[in-house]
Amino acid sequence: MIVVTGGAGFIGSNLVAGLADRGIVDVAVADRFRDGDKWRNLAKREVKALVRPEDLLAFLDQHAAEIDLIFHLGAISATTERDVDKIVANNVALSMELWRWCAWRGARLIYASSAATYGDGSAGFDDDGSVEALARLRPLNAYGWSKHLFDRRVARAVLDGEPAPPQWAGLKFFNVYGPNEGHKGDMMSVVAKLHPQLASGRPARLFRSHRPGVEDGGQLRDFVHVDDCVAAMLWLMDNPGVCGLFNLGTGRARSFRDLALATFAAMDLEPRIDYIDMPAELQAKYQYYTQAEMGRLRAAGFTAPFTGLEEGVRRYVRDFLARPDPYR
Repeated sequence: MIVVTGGAGFIGSNLVAGLADRGIVDVAVADRFRDGDKWRNLAKREVKALVRPEDLLAFLDQHAAEIDLIFHLGAISATTERDVDKIVANNVALSMELWRWCAWRGARLIYASSAATYGDGSAGFDDDGSVEALARLRPLNAYGWSKHLFDRRVARAVLDGEPAPPQWAGLKFFNVYGPNEGHKGDMMSVVAKLHPQLASGRPARLFRSHRPGVEDGGQLRDFVHVDDCVAAMLWLMDNPGVCGLFNLGTGRARSFRDLALATFAAMDLEPRIDYIDMPAELQAKYQYYTQAEMGRLRAAGFTAPFTGLEEGVRRYVRDFLARPDPYR
């Protein structure tokens, strides 16, 4: 059995779909649905079990003999979340419990880290997973710090020779976009936010730059399609000898203006962009540049090409956002 925490969420539900495309339905999903439409992310898929997060450890113990691999994607992922105790309980304490459980039971663990661990990028975007390299990073928000704290705990455990899962891999996801992110509200990708604006005839709205030398809309991100993320996770599943901390982006930074223009093109619309001031509370914590260094994942043997921005946006818009049923 494969367990996917956060399996009804954005990346998690796409992973469940990717497993199903391989005929793998012996999958348990741990997640919360609450009162929205998040359930629709899984509505087309067969899963073996739905588990409340608070029941996860008991479920693991009950099915320990069956579980080979845990994809740990569940987290409090809002970069604006202010309840740090809540973040720590979900993103750090549970992750550590799963690490210990996998080490004890001999199950593999592939978990989600984040590019938010890099902070403002002044220390670079090298996915060096050593204790010394991780100590140099300074995340800008509690979410990034929580992911970084677990990365550091893993690095220390490995260095000290503590019990570890037979395979472990952390993935520092960069700016992921694609289907099944509608439940994320303000944390949706810019493509998902732009589509209804442009469809109603309004211009795109992007942040002005508050940094000299950076033009409005010129802030840069490594935008990666969720299909590429799923491909990397499935590759790790197929290669149980690969362990480590890896970036997961395309290796190429593009501007938000590029992203907006790609969305206009996918919708066959003439570009119209308005620039608005960034909220004051975000300005000191805003990343102006991210670009994944992809050498380590490539050196580990992952050779699949990454989807170009224009092609990825076109597929997302035309195959999902523009359709009556936008779910995968």
